[in-house]
Amino acid sequence: MKKQIITIALLISSLISFSNTEIKNNLKENTKKVTVEFKNLKKGHSLTIKDENGTELYSETISENGNLSKILDVTSLDEGNYVIEMDKDYEIVIKRFQVSPNQVILLSDEEKVIFKPVIRNQENIVMVSKIEFDKEPTQIVIYFENEEIFSETIKNETHLNRVYKLDSEKKGSYKVIVYNQDRKYSNTFKI
Repeated sequence: MKKQIITIALLISSLISFSNTEIKNNLKENTKKVTVEFKNLKKGHSLTIKDENGTELYSETISENGNLSKILDVTSLDEGNYVIEMDKDYEIVIKRFQVSPNQVILLSDEEKVIFKPVIRNQENIVMVSKIEFDKEPTQIVIYFENEEIFSETIKNETHLNRVYKLDSEKKGSYKVIVYNQDRKYSNTFKI
């Protein structure tokens, strides 16, 4: 019960940090620049820009704790739709923008947060928690020594909490993979 409360507290703190994200349009005549501001970042978080096909065009790892304010010059980008992602501890903040001939249009109504699953193990117990407001299907797959031993797809749940008990007699390497919204999250451990 304590662990569930801690997990919920971590996920709620992620919700609060969502409100600390800003992306502004900083246009000057004949230039295409966007000011990106993120607050409450930690060393190791990452900023990525991708095109509409998911191809990574730019990536940066945050080098210190604090706030980030960065002017991105998108002059070299072709016309089209793009995504800015801030990958944090428990969430990925996604903001979409569109590059047209002489301007950058921020698509403010398309800002989204994907909450990452929390995958933990304690001896032979595996716990998976995730908030999924979009109710997208989530698949959980457990491997023992690179062989799949369990798979489950969960649909239409906003709060996913699963506990799996592994055979304590099977000592070796385990891997838990969670698939959600075309993303993959994993945790590897040994018993």
